[in-house]
Amino acid sequence: MVKSSPIGTIYAGTVHPGKYLVLVSGDTASVEVALATGTATGGAHVSDTVFLPDIHPDVTAAIVGGATGASLAREALGIVETTTVAAVIDAADAGVKAAEVAVSSVRLADGLGGKGYVLFSGTVAEVEAAVEAAVARTEPHEALVRADVIAQLHEEMAENLGEQLRFMKRVETRG
Repeated sequence: MVKSSPIGTIYAGTVHPGKYLVLVSGDTASVEVALATGTATGGAHVSDTVFLPDIHPDVTAAIVGGATGASLAREALGIVETTTVAAVIDAADAGVKAAEVAVSSVRLADGLGGKGYVLFSGTVAEVEAAVEAAVARTEPHEALVRADVIAQLHEEMAENLGEQLRFMKRVETRG
């Protein structure tokens, strides 16, 4: 992929369960060429892909920065879980573009059995609209696991989601 076009960044590595994840960024044409090269090279071993020429910056920030408790302390929380990383990134982008919500977190594959999830926060109506758009965007991937909207998320739950999301890491830091 990196030999085929001058991409901006590449993140690649193993994730559970025995998958290899590659995320690339850069200008639209370079990413499109890199993705086509990677897909052709991987062939039948590629489980899913997504090409987002205009990804919302909040999605990128959530992937890089993780959850923030402050953005979760709102009226409602929306959760969309998918079986693939590509589908959850696609869903996150659709949701945040469809409604006035914050993308509170995007978790990708590692420690999730290869799955991913996105958390949206905002008013109930806006979170419902974001989840609906996100679910619709997962349909071509055939990857939706579950989607829910939780009204009035309890403050302690918001704090938990805003901290280290890996359960045992949380236990270890409190002990």
